[in-house]
Amino acid sequence: MVPREPETPDAQGDIFEIMVKPPSDVAECCNPARPRVEIRYCPRCGWLLRAAWLAQELLTTFADELGGVTLVPADKGEFIVSLGDRVLFDRTTMGRLPEARELKQLVRDCVCPDKPLGHSERSLTR
Repeated sequence: MVPREPETPDAQGDIFEIMVKPPSDVAECCNPARPRVEIRYCPRCGWLLRAAWLAQELLTTFADELGGVTLVPADKGEFIVSLGDRVLFDRTTMGRLPEARELKQLVRDCVCPDKPLGHSERSLTR
């Protein structure tokens, strides 16, 4: 085994810069100008899968409009969906968890009101 020379501070700085600087395609994808959704959920209540499924639904529907969806573990039965500083859905206020259709409509109304949602927009009653 050949002993390596210790890296100089300049070499370490270059490595750090490469690790921290995102590739240009990632920077375009993670545009900070696009709004971000936050889903606060109670892991003790078993709501991680529900939160992850709703995040996937929102990211699929609003791939070009949202900057991301963040899942945040919370306490005491919380399930709160917010867009920036605006609360879109609060389980304690509504007394239930959100449906994907309803959450898509709430996000759409804030982010891109003219976007059609297809079958998610149709009324539950015919």
